[in-house]
Amino acid sequence: MGVLIFLLKAYMILLMFILLMYLIRHYFFTLNRAFGKQRLYYQDVLDEDLPTVSVLVPMHNEEKVARYILDLLVEADYPKEKLEIIPINDHSTDRTKEILDEYAQKYPFIKPLHRYGDLPRGKQNGLNDALKIAKGEVIIVYDADYLPPKGQIRTLAVAFKDPQVGAVMGRVVPINAGKNLLTRLLDIERTGGYQVDQQARYNLGLIPQYGGTVGGFRKDIVIKLGGFDAKILAEDTELTYKLYLNGYKVAYANIAECYEEAPEDWNVRARQLRRWSRGHNQVMFKYLLPTLLSKKLSFWQKVDGLLLLMIYLQPFLISLGLIDSLILFFLGEMQIIGSYLFLLFIFAHNSFGNFAPFFEIGTALVLDGVKERVFLLPLMFFEFIFNIIYASLGFIDALIDLITKRTVIWQKTERFRNA
Repeated sequence: MGVLIFLLKAYMILLMFILLMYLIRHYFFTLNRAFGKQRLYYQDVLDEDLPTVSVLVPMHNEEKVARYILDLLVEADYPKEKLEIIPINDHSTDRTKEILDEYAQKYPFIKPLHRYGDLPRGKQNGLNDALKIAKGEVIIVYDADYLPPKGQIRTLAVAFKDPQVGAVMGRVVPINAGKNLLTRLLDIERTGGYQVDQQARYNLGLIPQYGGTVGGFRKDIVIKLGGFDAKILAEDTELTYKLYLNGYKVAYANIAECYEEAPEDWNVRARQLRRWSRGHNQVMFKYLLPTLLSKKLSFWQKVDGLLLLMIYLQPFLISLGLIDSLILFFLGEMQIIGSYLFLLFIFAHNSFGNFAPFFEIGTALVLDGVKERVFLLPLMFFEFIFNIIYASLGFIDALIDLITKRTVIWQKTERFRNA
């Protein structure tokens, strides 16, 4: 019994240390974004010698949204002789194929890729197949529900004038934020994640993340690095680490805003979050040790990289901590260290440390000029509990994947837009 109590208490101390690390991380990023020197993107680069670009749009049963994004891409402010659009029809059973073929007949630079038969379904598999036929030097990816502004392809493409840039990431903004409480919460969460977290990591020369949509990468580099791992759902996170571990970097374009359709149903959001957590933790299992041992990363990049890899492990650790504390409580062993100062630290951490991500969101809302949305912050507590549950389930999924080597099946997020 004594050994068990020691292990339970040791885990609580370890958990407090991990949470403290994230506390410092969130506050430091917030302070940097609010008061630090801001790193400019490449928006002032005026160069007509633009790279050839292939825009890939993975699609599976996207008849509700396909026409919206194709119409906007057709109107893109980019030389058509340097642009091709490859919608990837991945085993669709609705009218997606007919819609894509219709656009291909009207516009010669739209070249659909239809994937049927025994080809494995999933975004990572579709991207790998599209890379084999894409002619562009630069690949830009949009999810099918996105609404890219007219000049965004050019904005993203200019980053590749810097030879060290292996990928570029824009900013995601929900277009249906006012639909219900869930979409409003996801909107302010996105605001904090991009306006503060991503920009601060870009400012500090750490590891801004390529997000798999509203972003692009150099085709030759990704092909040289072996393409996308078919067993990993989070192909975007994996590419981020592949690039940094091979001496490249990701540029972040906060000005390159693109509009998405946020989930409007809690069950849909739960499945999306669980898939994200599963994929991200798959990347963590694969890249944790290489990140730690890398000679291409600076000390602070390693710290940021490790914390980023563990971001979807944290909810599972918190869940274990809650179970741990209940066991210690019923055993009458809650006193870990006989010091009132230590207890004060725990209370202070629980009061402010767990709220640190919300300070990122609050700062981001002020920077965006939408201060009234700050009143939604207290409701983020309920999403916090929701996230802990489904992110923890995603970690368990990834752990089972690692142990059993089972086949990974992609689950598409349901669309809500009217056709």
